[in-house]
Amino acid sequence: MGRTFFVGGNWKCNGTTEQVEKIVKILNDGQITATNVETVVSPPYVFLPTVKASLRPEIQVAAQNCWVKKGGAFTGEVSAEMLANLGVPWVILGHSERRALLGESNEFVGDKVAYALAQGLKVIACVGETLEQREAGSTMEVVAAQTKAIADKITDWTNVVIAYEPVWAIGTGKVATPAQAQEVHANLREWLKTNVSPEVAETTRIIYGGSVTGASANELAAQPDVDGFLVGGASLKPEFIDIINAASVKSA
Repeated sequence: MGRTFFVGGNWKCNGTTEQVEKIVKILNDGQITATNVETVVSPPYVFLPTVKASLRPEIQVAAQNCWVKKGGAFTGEVSAEMLANLGVPWVILGHSERRALLGESNEFVGDKVAYALAQGLKVIACVGETLEQREAGSTMEVVAAQTKAIADKITDWTNVVIAYEPVWAIGTGKVATPAQAQEVHANLREWLKTNVSPEVAETTRIIYGGSVTGASANELAAQPDVDGFLVGGASLKPEFIDIINAASVKSA
């Protein structure tokens, strides 16, 4: 069984009520011609219920983060239980912006992934190296350590999508070449095969994130180990429909 192509749109900390309504209209009116694709968009917390209620049913929603354990005296946090209660099926965890700006460690992200899964959420788990790490030749070492911290805490990978996002390509306009993306994805899959199991390696979707656009999506999607995208800025624009339709490349 082939891996279902997966496209996530991370809206980050963007949007007003009016802008969100416009984005939802674009998505609802868009011609999605790809058939074998799972699509998820991730608005800020405050817009999650609105977007979930107004979006076409085949597009799911995700939160951009959740707390590492049960709720309680954790001001400003949102728990996995709250998301599950709202019927939000997905959550993004370990995004490089949170790792860098908020100091989330590999181990903390691993704990978050395990807790969210235990509450019935599905997880888009982010990994990726900085420019300095890539130039030092330690890309795979970094990405393997980030993945291992998750593998140490979970046994069931059914509801996990790994998002490889080279930090140097996020929001910079620089995109990893298709060959660069394929190399890391293939190495990640090999790591899973060796350190988790061949079955998990074969079935787990590894998606690419980092300045993906309508123009770059098809060539990236054609790579055998690229199973989709986590899209930032372009997910706020009409071209997100083109990126979703890049899934057709897999069935061509």
